Amino acid sequence: MDRPSHKEIDRKIKQAKEAVLENRLSLIDAASIAADALELGYMVSEISDILVDLLTEITPKEYVGKSPPQRSYEEKILQCELFPFKWVSKRLGCAVYMKFAFKDEQLWLVSFHEDRKEGGEK
Repeated sequence: MDRPSHKEIDRKIKQAKEAVLENRLSLIDAASIAADALELGYMVSEISDILVDLLTEITPKEYVGKSPPQRSYEEKILQCELFPFKWVSKRLGCAVYMKFAFKDEQLWLVSFHEDRKEGGEK
């Protein structure tokens, strides 16, 4: 069976929302996330509220990652599975790309920006 399954992706979305609500969110590159936040029209201090809304919008069909999921090369989350999503956000009014990973019980936000059309990432 190919991984991740629809059920596994749905579970990851729910786990991400729970982690944000429980203040278990870390940013891989805070400066980059802050710059992207300004482009999306919000302050990085609002990120938890925004993420709760966005994680309610997405479903497993917006998963744009590989099967099996790619593993991170970032030192803080080395070899953790990455879960990227792309969708048109009602909350933000644009196409959004978001990628996250889990390490232990912590949610790590790797990317979160307006979709750049060239496949997601710069």
